[in-house]
Amino acid sequence: MTSPTPSASLLVLLRLAREAAREIMSIYASDFAVRDKADLSPVTEADEKAERVILAGLREHFPDVPVVAEEQSAAGIIPVTAEDFFLVDPLDGTKEFLSRNGEFTVNIARIRDGRPAMGVVYAPATKALYWGEDGVAGHADFDLDDVAEKTAWKPCHVRPAPAAGLTVVASRSHRDAETDAFLSTVKVAKLISAGSSLKFCKVACGAADLYPRFGRTMEWDTAAGQAVLEAAGGKVVDTTGAPLRYGKRQRGFDNPGFIASA
Repeated sequence: MTSPTPSASLLVLLRLAREAAREIMSIYASDFAVRDKADLSPVTEADEKAERVILAGLREHFPDVPVVAEEQSAAGIIPVTAEDFFLVDPLDGTKEFLSRNGEFTVNIARIRDGRPAMGVVYAPATKALYWGEDGVAGHADFDLDDVAEKTAWKPCHVRPAPAAGLTVVASRSHRDAETDAFLSTVKVAKLISAGSSLKFCKVACGAADLYPRFGRTMEWDTAAGQAVLEAAGGKVVDTTGAPLRYGKRQRGFDNPGFIASA
């Protein structure tokens, strides 16, 4: 099977995710402090340092493309966006980071015309890297010092729905009653929990079939994972069945409930 090849633009995002991951892992290994943001969600020095690395790299390589990033947005710094912009979550799964279970990720996505055109999801603690663009998705497990363009990427494809029932992946930290009610309508063979945007990646690479999420998420939480899943042949729709879209400034860049599936 031919190894998928990321574009030059996507390679930039891969490198930035790895550089951000170095900052995250240096703090992960330390006795770090935790603060609450205005919305009472936790933030650490790892979130902030990783975001600075990514923002600097995006400014260097894509100076004309606006960037909406989680920590800057929390501070009220939100650029004007049009059809083409980046969404950045420097540390998705801060609760997983705090519990040290390894299920946190770096998320970088490029949005074009309301959809995630390319995305990178990197789990630094487990060295799992996923990417997707233009109907092609790949993944690899490698050390931080490896060079991304020399990686032997494995293709990611969604799988057909198993006759015996679906493997459903649900949020480890944000499971709610609405999710449980939805699952009662589905033939579930196995239910697994996972943190951060890794849930999208499990569906994208055939380890799961369905990821429902009805609690609040932000666009930077989901864009990169959606890019990987859609490039692997899956889809993400809101509760009306319409594709999950991006650039929802009037909503404060938050998402409605959604269902991600193979």
